[in-house]
Amino acid sequence: MSTGARAPLPEVVPDHIEVLRIEMALARPFTSAHGTETAKEVVLVRALGPDGSEGWGECAALGAPTYTGEWVDGAEAVLRRFLVPAALAGRPSGVVGHPMASAALEAAVLHLRLAAGGTSLAAWMGAVRDRVACGVAVGMAGSVDELVSEVAALVGSGYRRVKLKVAPGWDVEPVTAVRSTWPDLALGVDANGSYDRHHVEGPLARLDRLGLVEIEQPLAAGDLVGLAEVARRLDTPVCLDESVTAVTDLETALALGAVDHLNLKPGRVGGVAEALRIHDLALARGLPLWIGGMVDTGIAKAVNVALAALPGATLPGDLPASRRWFAGDLTEPWEVEADGTMAVRPLGPVRLPGSG
Repeated sequence: MSTGARAPLPEVVPDHIEVLRIEMALARPFTSAHGTETAKEVVLVRALGPDGSEGWGECAALGAPTYTGEWVDGAEAVLRRFLVPAALAGRPSGVVGHPMASAALEAAVLHLRLAAGGTSLAAWMGAVRDRVACGVAVGMAGSVDELVSEVAALVGSGYRRVKLKVAPGWDVEPVTAVRSTWPDLALGVDANGSYDRHHVEGPLARLDRLGLVEIEQPLAAGDLVGLAEVARRLDTPVCLDESVTAVTDLETALALGAVDHLNLKPGRVGGVAEALRIHDLALARGLPLWIGGMVDTGIAKAVNVALAALPGATLPGDLPASRRWFAGDLTEPWEVEADGTMAVRPLGPVRLPGSG
């Protein structure tokens, strides 16, 4: 199904748009090559339609510009100063960049348009399943024993894929320990661009011998030539994340042979519209992809799960249960069943902290 085949939705100019900012403590610290997070600062967008309908969007930006150049302070500022006024006026914003802020606003307005069209996000996009396979990301631990213990709990919960965060100095030993404990586990690693080209002869080559389902973003986002070299030299599929911010990036990566799998995050690429263009190209080219997350609340999870139900999302996504990140979510909790799947459902009522 191509983007052009999706039925057009009614245009809706919101009566009112709010930009909200909250902080949510994480259930446990999460460490990657970008640093350690103990809480999630969340920028939310709430749009009200002329008919009283309500739409929500969540900005994926982190507290500091370490994953991409966006961060919550900048996202909040560009939303308030540029994006929201343009949306209320029913005109293009003219803003260059800021995909995560744009994605949050797009999601909020899209919910209004879906309500006006009498459909759900999953149905409108062309979902082909009502349950999606779930994987989970595991941060760097204080020790190998701690990591193995954490993975044991997650495997016991039914997750169908486990992704370990790695970086130079925390890679071969912990990954070997997990692989030795679970020889048949669908196990991947995510470097968040922390290696250089010369590492292909060292830790990347050693990781290549561990039977991994993929090595995600081994080199920096902009080094597509180097990533193509890594993809040629390793047997393990190379998955791209930060390197693909638009469908044109994916076209370049495919032309260079720099991508075997794709982690598609709607926030990273500017929202659902661009995510659908990327999905459709990947599906047409036979490129396996999965839907990634950004330590999301249930607001963003609703979008991610709907995308994971599309035909091109052939691999288990980073779709953890709500309790993985937060003691209490902003929506009805998202649950992973014993078979490692999560139900596809529309975004329900949103409850902000302190709202009762």
